[in-house]
Amino acid sequence: MEKENREHKDSVFVDLFYQDETAKKNLLSLYNALHDTNYEDETIIRKVKIDDVLYKNFKNDISCEVNGQVLVFGEHMSTINRNMPLRCLMYVGRAYEQLVDSKARYRMTLVKIPTPEFYVFYNGEKEQPLERVLSLSDAFMNPARENSVELKVKVININSDKAHEILDKCGILKEYSQFISTVRKYSYEESAIKKAIKECIEQGILADYLKRKGSEVENMLIAEYSYEEDIQVKQEEAMQQGMILSGEIFQKVKKNPKFTNRQIAEEVGCSEKDVRNVKKIFGI
Repeated sequence: MEKENREHKDSVFVDLFYQDETAKKNLLSLYNALHDTNYEDETIIRKVKIDDVLYKNFKNDISCEVNGQVLVFGEHMSTINRNMPLRCLMYVGRAYEQLVDSKARYRMTLVKIPTPEFYVFYNGEKEQPLERVLSLSDAFMNPARENSVELKVKVININSDKAHEILDKCGILKEYSQFISTVRKYSYEESAIKKAIKECIEQGILADYLKRKGSEVENMLIAEYSYEEDIQVKQEEAMQQGMILSGEIFQKVKKNPKFTNRQIAEEVGCSEKDVRNVKKIFGI
């Protein structure tokens, strides 16, 4: 892949469904596909701008209000992040700050708010199910009680070879999926993105969009793939560091079985929680 253009911070997904001149039309098509509706009036779409909650330094999420609902969409091209429900909880709180009048919050009468819905479109190369649901309660330290909050994120695999039904219902999402698949086909060749754009235009895949914004799309994809690679490297580094730390704790515990967790932590330079976790893993 070509070198990263650090000037661009939006993904192609965000541009196509939020920034581009056709964005409202595309969002409405996506909404109809998810809800089996046939709305045609694009003015019912109200885009909601929230920055730096789901992703840092790179925008790969969008949100909008339509028909009494607030929808939050994200896209993943690598491993699904299981903390998405937590992020979406923070995200929708920021969205409601914009959508609900500040004075209305203090009224005695019930304030109606748009119903939230959360979706992540998976478009990566690793094997993932066609659909799955991530729940906020999975992260709770203690079992949820009836007055606990819950938030669910539906993850939909939109890889073109998986043929999820939403791709047939939303033509623009299908073409986007086909475009990303074409980019991957050329990923090990020089000028991969240029070749993919040329082929897609010839085959009528996002043709009008790519004719208008081909060079911008190229820059966005370069930045996006660089961002994904950077995240993957950081994850691998964190895993390696975690394994090294666990090994150090294990060796220290075995050599000093009478040491307290605090003493082990001070010797290794970690937290007592790290020590407890390692002891639990190794049954010591």
